[in-house]
Amino acid sequence: MSQPQNRYKADLRELEFLLFEQFQMGDILSKEPFANWGVDEVKMVLEATYEFATTVLGPLNAVGDREKCKLENGNVTTPTGFKDAWKKLYAAGWRRLSESEESGGQGAPHTLQAIVEELFSGANCAFMMYPGLAIGSAHLIDTFGTPELKKLYASRMHSGQWGGTMCLTEPHAGSDVGSATTAAKRNADGTYAIKGTKIFISGGDHDCAENIVHLVLARIEGAEPGTKGLSLFVVPKIRANADGTLAGPNDVKVASIEHKMGINGSATCVMQFGEDDGCVGYLCGTAEHQGMRQMFQMMNYARIGVGLQGLALGSAAYLSALDYAKDRKQGSSIQQWKDPSAPRVAIIEHPDVRRMLLEMKAKVEGIRALIVKLSMHQDRLTALQGKNDDVAAYHHGQVELLTPLVKAYASDQAFRICELAVQVHGGAGYCQDYPVEQYLRDSKIFSIYEGTNHIQALDLVGRKLGQGGGKNTQDFFGDLGKFLGAHSEHPVLGNAVKGLGKAQEAVGGAAFQFLGWFKGGEMEKVPLNANRFLEMMSETAVGWLLLEGAVIAHDAQAKLDKSSKDWAFYEGKKQAALYFANTILPEVIAKSKILASGDKSPMDIPTEAFATV
Repeated sequence: MSQPQNRYKADLRELEFLLFEQFQMGDILSKEPFANWGVDEVKMVLEATYEFATTVLGPLNAVGDREKCKLENGNVTTPTGFKDAWKKLYAAGWRRLSESEESGGQGAPHTLQAIVEELFSGANCAFMMYPGLAIGSAHLIDTFGTPELKKLYASRMHSGQWGGTMCLTEPHAGSDVGSATTAAKRNADGTYAIKGTKIFISGGDHDCAENIVHLVLARIEGAEPGTKGLSLFVVPKIRANADGTLAGPNDVKVASIEHKMGINGSATCVMQFGEDDGCVGYLCGTAEHQGMRQMFQMMNYARIGVGLQGLALGSAAYLSALDYAKDRKQGSSIQQWKDPSAPRVAIIEHPDVRRMLLEMKAKVEGIRALIVKLSMHQDRLTALQGKNDDVAAYHHGQVELLTPLVKAYASDQAFRICELAVQVHGGAGYCQDYPVEQYLRDSKIFSIYEGTNHIQALDLVGRKLGQGGGKNTQDFFGDLGKFLGAHSEHPVLGNAVKGLGKAQEAVGGAAFQFLGWFKGGEMEKVPLNANRFLEMMSETAVGWLLLEGAVIAHDAQAKLDKSSKDWAFYEGKKQAALYFANTILPEVIAKSKILASGDKSPMDIPTEAFATV
């Protein structure tokens, strides 16, 4: 039997450009709280991460997709190699890279952790679901849990001894979390009896860890309806003694696992809590009815993580398509299209293939820049807290504003990028001989889970735009305005920068349109146009960051010989920015006109008129 092969690759030069040339990570290194980190250490981590991704995780990606997870005798078995990869991941310390040194971590910047997550998720997205959920759950317990919960549960979840999940969705309560009926009844000893069913629980059970710790939203008897009545409980699969030894089953059962379109190596479970009235949960913290407020921490963490997943698979698909286009020969050059005897050329020579590749490149690099921008705001917030509260508040506001953009735009575009990658491969891309068909299937879930992208859009227009009295939004456009003012007369990029300015004006006008609808009581028009607005704002942000990178590339390129590899790299940065500015930013203006029209045809059409069947 042949050994599984790695088919994942990444461009480390692109990552270093973002970290050190565009976003100036060096400014925060070698200073508290990142005093033990320098440029050399960051580069060493990138190289080691890439090696782990390509030698340990990458070869298991297709294995997980083909084998899938299995449910036998109430327990989930992961695909071949996953359990060993889990052990190696934690043994190498990758899961605690950005944790503080006081808590046993390595104190690295969040931005470096984000890049590491991209590389690992690109190599094997399904596998990374398990440790991703474990660390997110542990963080939540660290933030809100009692000292006892932190010591018993969070510490073992951080180490990889135990796994973790978040349990929100129920058969009748998906995005409408407030309709949840899972019940919690107070026990005399201060614990709670948990009873209910949760569905679509990623990593709900697996054999990589000896215990799974579920964070379960439930309603305590007598609590008010809706989200305000929900509380959050720590519910282990297996009960534990105070010293961490396992004490027996906790009436937590896997009813079934889903048979899915993608991420087949990740077990998506239907979980039954307290079917035999023996499930014990522990309130996360000391106050009841705080469940949604607490869970939002993990949900925001997860939403940024989903954006990273989208970027990871989009990038993997793009680089796979690029390799294929350089190797596959078909047809003659367009310059010789009338000559039947002309030699075949690699398909990368064909204009439409080049167009698709450049669109993928521009979107991948722009989305990555957006995620790094958000992460750098997080790192600067960490560095400034308690030292300069005003500037720290600015960075916190930008993280809040950018989160729905990262989650929704990155996940929407991931599927479209993967679709283009399949198209570049032609018929070969539709077959399992190449990885892009798996990337396409795996990526579709990103726009659905952790809050559908329409929820992200409603969050943006209904909450984030006006957050802090609108200051966060004003700061965002103020930063963009500074870039426009500095570079609108750039000798090469000036016209593209002016186009970016027009897109900014279109987004600003659309934001005021929403304000008018809110004030005028035309509420139906808000959800009808929220997704469009999120796309407009995201494309404007991505266009800005691509052009910012292009300005840096232009200046650096001027010092190089055209024969150098870096000259070609910088040229790629410029051309990707120009493509996005010339072909995608104009769509922002077109979308603003559609939005302003206030079309209500989806609401005006009678339900019976959709079809006669």
